[in-house]
Amino acid sequence: MKLSIIVTSYKNPELLKVCLNSIKKNLILTDFEIIVVDSATEERSELMMKEYFPEIKFIPSEKNIGFGRLVKKGYNTSQGEFILILNGDIIVKDKAIERLLNYIENNPKVGIVGPKLLNFNTTLQYSCLRFPTPLTIIYRRTFLGRLWFAKKNLDSFLMKEFNHQEEKEVDWLMGSALMTSRKAIKKVGLMNEKFKMYFEDTDWCRRFWDNGWKIIYLPTSEMYHYHGRGSVGKGVIQSLLFNKLTWIHIKSAIIFFGEYLGKPLPKHN
Repeated sequence: MKLSIIVTSYKNPELLKVCLNSIKKNLILTDFEIIVVDSATEERSELMMKEYFPEIKFIPSEKNIGFGRLVKKGYNTSQGEFILILNGDIIVKDKAIERLLNYIENNPKVGIVGPKLLNFNTTLQYSCLRFPTPLTIIYRRTFLGRLWFAKKNLDSFLMKEFNHQEEKEVDWLMGSALMTSRKAIKKVGLMNEKFKMYFEDTDWCRRFWDNGWKIIYLPTSEMYHYHGRGSVGKGVIQSLLFNKLTWIHIKSAIIFFGEYLGKPLPKHN
């Protein structure tokens, strides 16, 4: 089989339905499979899948097991030579999947390729990024982020100076839409399960670079993404005191920086 599409989902059957319909509508390729891996599965999600997509393999989970484990579950049942990982809040545009597939097939040094992501109002979503530093996390989580030197750091992290109409080698790509190959995964491994949420994609891309594979942002492939930043609170104090996701994000950041402490960053164009 040429392609396995692993769709990860969490308590949003309405968006998942739109996602799956967009894949079926806009994918010309016939040699593929779709695997939906659902976290903290609810009855409404199971009923929706049985009613509208009985032909799609559906893997439920009783608990919220985290993004990396969802991907692992899907991968372990997949058969494709190439693997496309999509969040259930992605809407695929015409030829977006084929363009990713054609690119990675014809560029054997590429380990991961990702599309341009758009907000639902068609504005750009910053999905290709530079590796963060501890200061990046501090600036994103505190009032310091409003200061000019912090804004400069954050703009660099988001690659705001880059023309997002151009193809580019990048440090890492948002995990909402990533295409890779079974060959590359066998060398690099799956996502690190130390990260229950956040930094799985950052760490994975870093490991791809460390194993000699390129990470490519491909803007000719476009997808819409409903990107809700659940770990962002109304203010730093409120966020730190009451937002559980903020603490998960900070914990994942500590694990990531500890993993690569003293190690040189990968070099690319």
